[in-house]
Amino acid sequence: MKRELPTGMQILAAREQASDAAIARILTPEALAFVAQLHRQFEPRRQALLGARGERSRRLDAGERPDFLPETAEIRSGDWRIAPLPPALHCRRVEITGPVERKMIINALNSGADSYMSDFEDSNAPSWANQIEGQLNLFDAIRRQIDFETQGKAYRLNERTATLLVRPRGWHLDEKHVTIDGERVSGGIFDFALYFFHNARELLARGAGPYFYLPKMESHLEARLWNDIFCAAQDALGLPRGTIKATVLIETILATFEMDEILYELREHSAGLNAGRWDYIFSCIKKFGRDRDFCLAERSQITMNVPFMRAYALLLLKTCHKRGAPAIGGMSALIPIKNDPEKNAVAMKGIVADKRRDATDGYDGGWVAHPGLVSAAMAEFISVLGERPNQIDKQRDDVTVGAQDLLDFRPETPITEAGVRNNINVGIHYLGSWLAGNGCVPIHNLMEDAATAEISRSQVWQWIRSPKGVLEDGRKLTADLVREWAPQELARIIDHVGPAAASTYERAAEVFVDMSCREDFVEFLTLPLYELMD
Repeated sequence: MKRELPTGMQILAAREQASDAAIARILTPEALAFVAQLHRQFEPRRQALLGARGERSRRLDAGERPDFLPETAEIRSGDWRIAPLPPALHCRRVEITGPVERKMIINALNSGADSYMSDFEDSNAPSWANQIEGQLNLFDAIRRQIDFETQGKAYRLNERTATLLVRPRGWHLDEKHVTIDGERVSGGIFDFALYFFHNARELLARGAGPYFYLPKMESHLEARLWNDIFCAAQDALGLPRGTIKATVLIETILATFEMDEILYELREHSAGLNAGRWDYIFSCIKKFGRDRDFCLAERSQITMNVPFMRAYALLLLKTCHKRGAPAIGGMSALIPIKNDPEKNAVAMKGIVADKRRDATDGYDGGWVAHPGLVSAAMAEFISVLGERPNQIDKQRDDVTVGAQDLLDFRPETPITEAGVRNNINVGIHYLGSWLAGNGCVPIHNLMEDAATAEISRSQVWQWIRSPKGVLEDGRKLTADLVREWAPQELARIIDHVGPAAASTYERAAEVFVDMSCREDFVEFLTLPLYELMD
């Protein structure tokens, strides 16, 4: 690409992979220089923290179990609170989430939800076009100059819109199309830097601010890195420290033992915690999958009411409110079902029950994946909160959660052939859609993203290796059975998506089977897949 780039930076993408408008308005010399500044200052620490993750995983594989950190006991027992929240983040009863796609952004902002988490991570397939066009879409939305037309229908913003929050990629993900001094840039730094550079002042002028969600962290030291990046970014743009606010997704089992510490590290910039349930289940399987005594029942049985998930949800809630921070509930995968009133009624009943539990427990809000769910979810929170914007004052001193509660991985059964086949089917279907550029996919009346696909393949991998990975009919799940069933599930998927897409889904099936049956465990399925993407 011929453009003025900071010294040492290369962009390894063809011009046609993103529009000229996106390139001209987003990849400006000044914005790229800001990316380079943050990369050079913080990339060594990111790499060191990723190395620490690997070392911790090796200790867990050898039998170590997590516990609350003795060296940070004073933080957990201390009497401190996060900095006051800006008015725009007081009321977050319902948050809708979705990728940074133009139509999705308009519909989400117009949905009636209090907040919208626009996603560069799990619900977004990170092709170069998606990342850069997504930045342009947000740029336009913030300035209320976004529109979209398809099949004679025009989409534009309503007068009142949801508060915007943005999720950059996690620490484990690179942006392979941009290198600085021969190193790939962190995907998270790249997403954050471009969005913050272009939009922070504009957001403040409009009565909001640069608000973020931070994914996949495993320790308070990883939160400290984000906090230091926030300080450097605000200083560079001449904005007061504390302008940025960020909600941390607690979606790893290790982060659960450091929630106080994570809030403390980000206390000047904190907007609370979110219970990221699907990645949390995946994290448990990943971290303890080599333990012969560990086994989780199939995904449909792992609800928010099983012991380890209930302990996690209540501890998060108690921790947040003790520190004056919002506690935001996670996502039910259920979505509205068109053309089947009976199934739709069941799905809506599930959504209502999920949000009712969160609101009654004391959560300040919860997530939905579809505009059609906003009103039902909102009704459940309003029934508890009334006109109050949140219930942070609801302290849960009655909750006592110890390490043993967080590690109580029940139930272990059932594991059925239908459940295994569903994991294979969902995994292949999602991976094929992801390779085609879509990271948020309705499959079997559920909204699937990278987190739910991770559960699908990690469960299969773990069941093959665990002596407890036995089907209800007595058969031991083996790699041979997975290899036998995968082509059958692939055929069903191709019948659904059509033969024109067959080659993409065949490649996805190869990746799924390899990742499920190989001896080593690939840390994230998106890592090898990303190398196959433009």
